[in-house]
Amino acid sequence: MKKKIKFWCLPALVLIAFAVNSCKKTDQSNIPNLLTIRQWELASVQVYNYIGDTQMSTDTVTCDTTQIFKFFKDGSCTYTNFDCKIQPIAQGKYSLSDTKLTLFADMTCLDNSTTGSSKPFANAQISNLGEFSMVLQTGDTQAYYTSNQPRTIYRWGFIRQKEVVTR
Repeated sequence: MKKKIKFWCLPALVLIAFAVNSCKKTDQSNIPNLLTIRQWELASVQVYNYIGDTQMSTDTVTCDTTQIFKFFKDGSCTYTNFDCKIQPIAQGKYSLSDTKLTLFADMTCLDNSTTGSSKPFANAQISNLGEFSMVLQTGDTQAYYTSNQPRTIYRWGFIRQKEVVTR
């Protein structure tokens, strides 16, 4: 009789294990953690100019101010010294697309444009995100364009920095 009980316990345990493991898991993406662990310092900005799919020129923007992009676990973000201008820290909220390939940041930064401000990372494609580097693309990144349409794509390269705490 004891052998029959042991024999039936094993399949019951296997069925319970399958039931527990087949439940829908919560989002286990590491991308939000990679964004918020430390601050990101701008290392380079490259500007690609296209007509249709033909690359016309590439420019590298140089700057003598430190630009820092910070993401916080509560969904807020900050950016310091955008567009090489010493300015108040720009603050806003950020979120990621369902695929975690697009960053939406609604912060408004002062810049050298004719309007005087912009939302540079309102719809940024995440090209690369690792433990030590992040590359975002903004600008005219739509999937469809005509063969004679001028486009400008900005490629922002960031490196992870330790936060400097001052007392």
